[in-house]
Amino acid sequence: MESNIQLLVEENRNLREENRCFRDENQRLREENQELRVLVARQQEQITELMRKVEILEERLRKNSSNSSKPPSQDPPSVKRQSKAPTGRKRGGQPGHKGAGRELLPVEQVDRMVEVKPEVCRGCGGHLEGDDAHPGRHQVMEIPEIRPLVTEYRIHELICSCCGERNIGAWPDGVPTGAFGVRLLAVVGMLVGVYRISRRNVVCLLSDLFGVEMGTGSVSACEKKVSRSLASPVEEVKEHIHTQPELHVDETGWLEGRKKAWLWVATSVSGLVTFFMIQAHRSQEAAKALLGEFAGVLVSDRYSAYHPWPLERRQVCWAHLRRDFKAMSERSGIGGMIGKGLFEASHQLFEKWHRFQEGLLEEAVFREEMASVRTTVENLLTQGSVCLDEKVSGQCAKILTVAPALWTFARILGVEPTNNAAEQAVRHGVLWRKGCFGTDSEAGSRFAERIMTVAATCRQQKRNVLEFLMQAIHADLRGQAAPSLLPR
Repeated sequence: MESNIQLLVEENRNLREENRCFRDENQRLREENQELRVLVARQQEQITELMRKVEILEERLRKNSSNSSKPPSQDPPSVKRQSKAPTGRKRGGQPGHKGAGRELLPVEQVDRMVEVKPEVCRGCGGHLEGDDAHPGRHQVMEIPEIRPLVTEYRIHELICSCCGERNIGAWPDGVPTGAFGVRLLAVVGMLVGVYRISRRNVVCLLSDLFGVEMGTGSVSACEKKVSRSLASPVEEVKEHIHTQPELHVDETGWLEGRKKAWLWVATSVSGLVTFFMIQAHRSQEAAKALLGEFAGVLVSDRYSAYHPWPLERRQVCWAHLRRDFKAMSERSGIGGMIGKGLFEASHQLFEKWHRFQEGLLEEAVFREEMASVRTTVENLLTQGSVCLDEKVSGQCAKILTVAPALWTFARILGVEPTNNAAEQAVRHGVLWRKGCFGTDSEAGSRFAERIMTVAATCRQQKRNVLEFLMQAIHADLRGQAAPSLLPR
């Protein structure tokens, strides 16, 4: 009996030990399970983060000039250009098209006349005399050999025979203090600021084409003189743009002395003036320095620097919106569906606006059509602002904050729905920056903004840039009032 009890006690002890081992093993498995759960959760977070990064990178790869603000020059070869619908016509002039050949200059403008006459008859070999009343005419233009015209001023000092006073001759009015004349100064200013030729290449060009020897330091000195002569006309343009009923504005990156800066532009299509300004910042203060007390309609992108202007006096660029909508339409899910709807609505907007501009839509019909498009767009933006696609919802919500400024062109006829005028104007500065990386000093920035203002404004008014520069430099040398850049 005792042995049985002892055996039972031993078995009970073994069972307790096994139970303890099972509990320990169970605890270990629970801890491993918890660790695995934590590991799976971390890996899931990593997978989610990696998927998000992949989506961002894929979206970045999809970006091109048609769905973002990237210029066409940065598009990869894989991007297909949107081609016009085939018309079945061959390239070149069509049957019945009036040619645009060069017209002959009148005889009085011809510098040299060469008479070409046959000497003997090709039939009988007899000697030929006389003139053709209506000879065939062929004109050849040639650039003459250019040599610099050098004027030497010889200042005499004469002694009076009566009193012995020494008298020195006075410089004639308008004589440059340096070695270069008015036209040469203007040409150097144009080569650097209008045609964006590097200073070293300007030196080579002047030597090769004109026989003028000049160093790169002299080119910079010429720039300063040109810049000084343009200060007053450009300041007049700055004041004039503030009085315009409509201004298109834009900005792009710049470098001044290897420091980040910004090139701003304001252009008036109807006022025929364009003004450039280089500033250290891209901010609301910089925008106010450019625009001053401007009270007209401001056409721009959605950059926050323009937020201080009332929405009823702003027009948000639909070209920018259209690119954003296209980018949305290339996304998957609900965000892509909303993007497709917005992109199609923007297509309808431009189609109706162009028809109105061409006189194919009456004003009342145009306003009614725009009201319909507005309802569609704002409904889609509202739906997009609460959709599950975070990027689309954020973009739609931001656009809704400036919604009234989307339709100023339909309310105030004559206002354009895009900011293309400013983007085209600032393109000159972008190409300049790419070629020489900006300017080295504050004085260089003043020259850049002044010469760009003069060139763009003269082009708008179909005025000769070289002639204006010469007039401004000549007036500066004589201490006279500078010519005006304002429309005549």
